[in-house]
Amino acid sequence: MPDPHAPVLLAWLQALPADAPSLAPATLQALHAAGARVLYQAVQGGEARLYAPADADMAALRRLLPQARWLRLQPLWHRAGQAAGRPAPWHYVVATDVLPEHEADFNAWYETEHAPGLAAVPGTVQASRWLCEEAGPGSPRYHACYELAEEQAFGSPAWLAVRATDWSSRVRPHFRNTRRTMFRRVDLVPPAPPA
Repeated sequence: MPDPHAPVLLAWLQALPADAPSLAPATLQALHAAGARVLYQAVQGGEARLYAPADADMAALRRLLPQARWLRLQPLWHRAGQAAGRPAPWHYVVATDVLPEHEADFNAWYETEHAPGLAAVPGTVQASRWLCEEAGPGSPRYHACYELAEEQAFGSPAWLAVRATDWSSRVRPHFRNTRRTMFRRVDLVPPAPPA
């Protein structure tokens, strides 16, 4: 992810083919040159998420990905995880809305119990929360993102214990329009050859 303390642009692609043949190396490099910093492709299905800093070349990015839905995300919360500093090839996202009358409890739960608990799970590199202020139909307002060093962190006993609290059971029924997706990182720039 780009700087977790600054607004980011999110290109949400609903139909990227599983092997990403439409994104040739030249396209990936052009996305990087336009300011994109990281691309993630869903482990199942064709969804993808591309992140760029808010000052990226939006016109160039739109030309390169005309099928993308572009959203601006504002940072709400960030915490380094138990595995901070390790590479994070896995990106788990929970994008959701919440019933307005439960929004204060939802935000308190996420920021004081849930997200800090998942950040502490072995294998979590970082956890962050984002708000999409201009979300439209089908685009949830809240995005919780977890960068993982190992896919196994997700679903581990420690991860599941954080999800199984009384507060979680009270808040979760008020989620609406929820999407939970595991992504794998796609390199925008080829790795440097070994020295």
